[in-house]
Amino acid sequence: MLWLYRLLFLPVLVVMAPAYLLRMRRRGGYGNEFAHRFGALPRLPAKQRGRPRVWLQAVSVGEMLAVGPIIAGLRAAGAEVFLTTTTSTGRRLALDRYSGSVLGSGYFPLDARWFSARAWRRIEPDLVLLAEGERWPEHLAQAAARGVPVINFNARLSDRSYARLRRWPAAARFMFRGVTRVLACSEQDAARFIELGVPADRVATSGNIKLDVTIEPLTETERIQLRRELGLGDGLVLLGSSTWPGEEAVLLAAWRAARAAGRRVTLLLVPRHAERRAELAGWLAREPGLRSHFRSRGPAPGEVDVAVGDTTGELRKFTQLADVVFVGKSLAPHTEGQTPVEAAALARPMVFGPGMGNFRLIARDLLARGAAVEAAEAAALAEVLPRLLGDPAERARLAAAAAAWQTANGGAVARTLAVVTRELERLAK
Repeated sequence: MLWLYRLLFLPVLVVMAPAYLLRMRRRGGYGNEFAHRFGALPRLPAKQRGRPRVWLQAVSVGEMLAVGPIIAGLRAAGAEVFLTTTTSTGRRLALDRYSGSVLGSGYFPLDARWFSARAWRRIEPDLVLLAEGERWPEHLAQAAARGVPVINFNARLSDRSYARLRRWPAAARFMFRGVTRVLACSEQDAARFIELGVPADRVATSGNIKLDVTIEPLTETERIQLRRELGLGDGLVLLGSSTWPGEEAVLLAAWRAARAAGRRVTLLLVPRHAERRAELAGWLAREPGLRSHFRSRGPAPGEVDVAVGDTTGELRKFTQLADVVFVGKSLAPHTEGQTPVEAAALARPMVFGPGMGNFRLIARDLLARGAAVEAAEAAALAEVLPRLLGDPAERARLAAAAAAWQTANGGAVARTLAVVTRELERLAK
């Protein structure tokens, strides 16, 4: 099946290129290092004896934030790390956060044979680590051809991917055959990998490293300064975390209802994609009498009704200002959800819609422990949020339950590093 994949990859890429390039242009930040996509990654120093080289792929911002302890553990084990990502936001975060911790970094190459092989020749890894769903057939084929082990950590299968692969078992076997070890996020994910053909002795449940998140708290001075810069005033803050189209309007309706009930509250919207700022600016301008400000424009001139956090890498800071958090991409027609982990780690009361497919087990567990509230539809959300904003006792209960849930679900980083370290020791023999 590999030959068919190689044969079809470039024609499919040509067909998809216009939409792909348009999306890259909208998001920005790709132009300077576009050659990375074709395998022209930075040339690295010669490998050192006794220092294994690890190629770590973390697709975007969430994964890039989560792999910090993994990178630190690899360095402590004597390995050198080359870090790749897929998105421009992930790339900026890699440069900002890890430049002093890794051997080098760049964009992950397109999964065509020539581009992947070129990248492999430049990096020359001894071990490959793939975060979550980053299982690219050509990348895995290059690893197999060179005898390089591949560990897929924090591995998960969305409901959609699982259903699709169940219908095509040959494709599932093809997708997973180059993975040496699967460290699954949950028991359910582990069972799914095994059902789809991954040998059981290659699958283990390590847990979700995103649950081990440690977030540096803002000082009181920093909190005051950030509130002032955003124009939040001194009232409550309703945060729309990683929102998608359509959800901002529902949150604005909830904000209006809270204001009508006498709550002093500001709406803070953080869209999942900052390049939607023009769309949101046009929409907010059509709302009569609404005072709004965008973070990318600098400090707010005064108190606003709606602040928009259209910057990269600041969501954790914004979450620390929130009194109630709505987790985005969870209201119809969206079904996949964004991560609720940071809100839980920061002990924030949270609400999400029914569409949490990518975080189904986490969402289910949060609900079972009383650490979150689910709103079945937009109308329900517009009722739930104003109620929570007016109920400090319920917010405190949700916050305490969220913090307890996060504490109880730690340890994934240590379990992941234990497996990776054993593999490094084996390679050193």
